[in-house]
Amino acid sequence: MSDRFTLRRRSLLGGAAALAAGAALPARAESKRIIVGTWGGDYSRLLAKNIEKPLLEPKGWEVIKDEANDPPRRAKMLAEKSLRRGSTDIQGLSAANMYDVNQQGLVEQLDYSKIPNAKNLIPAMKYPYGIGQIYSGKVILYNPRIIKTPPESFAETLDPKMGDKLGIIDIQYQYTLVAAGMASGGSPSNIEPGKARLIACRKAGARIYPSNEAFAQAMKTEEIAVGIMWKARAVQWQNAGINIETVAAKEGVPMYISGFAMPKNAPDKEGAYAYLDAMLAPSAQEAFAVDMGYNPTVTNAHVPPEVQKRIGFTPEEQKRLVDLDYGYLAKNDVAFQEWWNKTFKA
Repeated sequence: MSDRFTLRRRSLLGGAAALAAGAALPARAESKRIIVGTWGGDYSRLLAKNIEKPLLEPKGWEVIKDEANDPPRRAKMLAEKSLRRGSTDIQGLSAANMYDVNQQGLVEQLDYSKIPNAKNLIPAMKYPYGIGQIYSGKVILYNPRIIKTPPESFAETLDPKMGDKLGIIDIQYQYTLVAAGMASGGSPSNIEPGKARLIACRKAGARIYPSNEAFAQAMKTEEIAVGIMWKARAVQWQNAGINIETVAAKEGVPMYISGFAMPKNAPDKEGAYAYLDAMLAPSAQEAFAVDMGYNPTVTNAHVPPEVQKRIGFTPEEQKRLVDLDYGYLAKNDVAFQEWWNKTFKA
C-alpha cells in the first residue's frame, strides 16, 4: 500500500482508484470461498466429485476442506463459540451430532427459503438446525460361505454363540449399544438391557476393531464372518469383492443420517446456503447413491432400479426403519463411552 502513496501527484486520483479496486478484489474472493468441515477419505473425494466441482465451482465458489473426524471438529466448534467469526462455514455431522451441537447453541437455525432444493426434501431429513444429505440403516452383515443360516435378528447376531466370528466396531459404540438394547427387550431410548448381552459376546471371543475399514478387512480375510454395519457400507464392500450379504433385523433398522449444519459464526453464510442447496440437487443425490450406496434424501432423485434394489429397503423393511432418540444419546453419551471403554473393552 505504501508504494501507492508514493505515486506522483498528477496520478494520485488514478492511484487511489486502483487502490480501491485492488482492495475490493480480496473481499470478492473471500465471499466466494466455502470452508467445509468434513471427514476425509472417500467421502471428501465424493463431495468434490459430485457437488463441488460440477455444481459450485462453475458458479465461482472455491471450496476448502477442513478434514478431521467429527469429535475434534465439534470440539473446535465449541472452542470457537465466543468468536465473532469461526473457521468453517458448514460442518458435516451425523444427525445425532447435529442435535448435540444445536443443544450447545453452536449452529444456525436455517432459513429454508434460501435453499430452493429443500422443497423436495423428505420431511424426516429436515431439521431446524441441519439437513440430512444421505441416509442408510444399520443391518446385519454375514459371510454366506461361513454362516450357512442367515441371522434374522440382532439377537441372533449379537449372540455369544457366534464366538470369535462376531466382529464389533469400536467407533460404532452408540449404534452397537442401540442394537444390543433392541435385541434384549430395550429400545433406542433404553440400551441398558443390551449391556449384559455385549459382555457375554466379548467373553465368548467377539473381536473389536478400531474402524470401519479394519472391520471390512477382517470380513475380507474371513477372520470374522458376522457383524452389524450400515447397509451403504456393505454395498461398498460388496463392490470391492468382499463376500457379504445383508439382512434387515426383525427388531428394526436404526437409521443413520449424515448431513450438514451451519455454525452460528460461519464466515460466509451465503456460501453455506449455496452448499446446502447444491448437495440436495438431484444429480448430486443420484451420484452419491451410485458411488457410496446411500439413499437420497430428496424425492426428485431418480436412482437406477438395480442400484435402488441393493441400497434401499423393501416396503416391509421401510416399516421397520427406526430413528434414534438423539436427546437420550446426547444426554448419556459420556456414560456410554465410559462403560464401553472401562467395562466392555476391558
